[in-house]
Amino acid sequence: MRLDEHTWTEADAADVDVALLPVGSTEQHGPHAPLGTDAFTAETVAEAAAEAYDGTAVVAPTVAVGVSEEHRQFTGTMWVSADTFRAYVREAAQSLASHGWERVVLVNGHGGNVAAVGEVAARLTRDGDCYTVPFTWFDAVGEHSADMGHAGPLETAFLRHECPELVREDHVEAAREGASDHWGEWQSHTNLAHDSAEFSENGVVGDPAEGDAERGADLLDAARDSLVALLDAVVDRDVTRPPHE
Repeated sequence: MRLDEHTWTEADAADVDVALLPVGSTEQHGPHAPLGTDAFTAETVAEAAAEAYDGTAVVAPTVAVGVSEEHRQFTGTMWVSADTFRAYVREAAQSLASHGWERVVLVNGHGGNVAAVGEVAARLTRDGDCYTVPFTWFDAVGEHSADMGHAGPLETAFLRHECPELVREDHVEAAREGASDHWGEWQSHTNLAHDSAEFSENGVVGDPAEGDAERGADLLDAARDSLVALLDAVVDRDVTRPPHE
């Protein structure tokens, strides 16, 4: 159930088990993939899981600007501070909870949001606003997760499966040539680089040519199934907070 496609009376009449809030970003994804990739993937996984879930799951409108300043040198990238992002996501979840939808999953598509969504989920839960957990789709796709870069094989595969018209195939070779093999510049288990432009010529990490549409279908299936299992666990969980010892 996509919230933005229904009337308030339809939403009021729905027997909702859990609410999903997709969060992504608007940021560079190399010369071949759109700026909205992270928001699109998060929303797509959320909708696929809501459809497959054996119950009623509300999918809220996507938070499409996230913690993305690490891509600031690339035109079109938008970002907000972690404080602003946390406050926005928290208040969006609180508004869902105000309607009695007190179990919320934050469906994330951007690596830079991971710390913030974890903090928000914990705060919402501990403060008694709503039981909230974070879910990052590319961490939930089994062995594929090891290949996650940035605009590399996984995200490119996902796009080629779901919306191939958005992939600039004539720019994939340029994306490969300017890409970094891995994220960051590491010394003593510490990343010396703060921005992606420090180690990637065009913002790409990984080889987008390794992500075909068939792999994209596998990724969506894996992320959907993992999220459905999480929804079952969230809905069934006793969320009573433990007492002070």
